[in-house]
Amino acid sequence: MENILKVAMAQLAPVWLNKTETITKIKEAIEEAAKNGTELLVFGEAFLPGYPFWLAYTDGASWDLKENKELHGHYVRNSIQIEAGELASICALAKTHHMAIYLGIMERAKDRGGHSIYCSLVYIDALGEIKSVHRKLQPTYDERLTWAPGDGNGLQVHPLKQFTVGGLNCWENWMPLPRAALYGQGENLHIAVWPGNLNNTKDITRFIARESRSYVISVSSLMTTKDFPADTPHLEAILKKAPEVLGNGGSCIAGPDGEWVVAPVVEKEGLIYQELDFNRVYEERQNFDPVGHYSRPDVTKLIVNRERQSTVSFKD
Repeated sequence: MENILKVAMAQLAPVWLNKTETITKIKEAIEEAAKNGTELLVFGEAFLPGYPFWLAYTDGASWDLKENKELHGHYVRNSIQIEAGELASICALAKTHHMAIYLGIMERAKDRGGHSIYCSLVYIDALGEIKSVHRKLQPTYDERLTWAPGDGNGLQVHPLKQFTVGGLNCWENWMPLPRAALYGQGENLHIAVWPGNLNNTKDITRFIARESRSYVISVSSLMTTKDFPADTPHLEAILKKAPEVLGNGGSCIAGPDGEWVVAPVVEKEGLIYQELDFNRVYEERQNFDPVGHYSRPDVTKLIVNRERQSTVSFKD
């Protein structure tokens, strides 16, 4: 059944800003998904160790504000340095269960000095190998106060049974050209990851599916003020203005015709399972294919720079 793919959406709350405990929760989700025959498991944007919700509630743009500096430092300390092997246990579980995983992380990138953080979407294949790390091209609005802008290196797709999968972070999914970069590589299963809100997923999920004639999986996390650990720096200051619900989910799947396969799920924590039939992709490409028979590369063409950006290069 190479045309059938069993997927699971991890609509969960991280152990906010605690990478060790969030990794434990990720591994528990992998084990649960494996019991249900999952072949692709997807987590939300910045799931490890969580989204910087405090920025909107602590006067995040103020200069030299002690609260923001200390929260940022805490965030960086709990971000992931892939080169140090901090995803090794997750990769090992993926290999054990022959399960591919898309995981949103905060990456403390060693090749950019190791002090700035990037909102990265990591693809781990069923052999437990990290095949791409896509750093979000443009952090959205207040995210720019704590995240650095990424590059095009992770605009890659990957084979998974008969499918070709690729993914983008949050509002990158509204950017036509990164979408086109993935379509042009044969993407037919698009992964869109979000911090956690129905407002983000309810419209664009179906739109991308209809535009690309692909399956689209949108995965959001959950977050309420009850999910903030008691040892969070300046927790009282955050709680003064934060609404009780910061992320209500909205994870969903649209088919290649743009109709719901799984309608948005809100305020429900857990793994959401679905089987996808690749044959539906070919059926819907019959009348429209944005990079195939319904394209004019002689008139419009996209050029993509996938070079990993770095501040220095050495010639020894």
